[in-house]
Amino acid sequence: MAYQTLRNEYLNTPPITRAYTTACVITTLAVQLELASPFQLYFNPILILKGQIWRLVTTFLFFGTFGFNFLFTMIFTYRYCRMLEEGSFRNKSSDFFMMFLFGATLLIIIAFFVNILFLGQAFTIMLVYVWSRRNLFVRMNFFGLLNFQAPYLPWVLVAFSVLLGNAIYVDLMGIAVGHIYYFLEDVFPNQRGGFKILKTPNVLKLLLDELPETGDYQRLPEDNPGGFDWGNREIAEDNGRNENQQNVENNQ
Repeated sequence: MAYQTLRNEYLNTPPITRAYTTACVITTLAVQLELASPFQLYFNPILILKGQIWRLVTTFLFFGTFGFNFLFTMIFTYRYCRMLEEGSFRNKSSDFFMMFLFGATLLIIIAFFVNILFLGQAFTIMLVYVWSRRNLFVRMNFFGLLNFQAPYLPWVLVAFSVLLGNAIYVDLMGIAVGHIYYFLEDVFPNQRGGFKILKTPNVLKLLLDELPETGDYQRLPEDNPGGFDWGNREIAEDNGRNENQQNVENNQ
């Protein structure tokens, strides 16, 4: 019964959220089973320039070995990634994937100048920040201790990271990138003289977006009340016979 529930929940998860969280769990499991090493996954500009380009992806997939920190981060990643994809990005998976590419690219550029090995935590904070800015009036409760509105959530997570002993600049990177995306996507286009800077390529829309329902559907005769419009047809035929009869009488 529990397996069936988990299976249904997994299959009902939006595609990009499902793909990303699955990749994170598989990567961490591979390290746990010693099928891979963190030394093969971490962000290293020198090795990347030498051809190990997979590190551009794996740096976002490893959240450390299984434990409380991993579980907490994965829950937040899954929750807010899914709420974004089902909320403001509903039926716009291509735009959501574009946000992934934009955020990951900015974080990688920053990582070239900052000594950071794994970017998954910063990426999660970016997702949380974008969600919080698009849900300004949602009330939050943090472990039953704090009540606040959604825009304060990233800063609460920064404080919590300090308690866990994580590097604070990683979270600040995620907040900075999330704010840049939010400004370019939600603020600047609505300013006087503003325009949309981030444009999703049509090829991504063709590959990822669901086909919209068209309004060109013509009701079939059998879909109409009364079948094939028989009642109206009989009335029209009676009216036609009456008109013919009247014309005959007039001619006489």
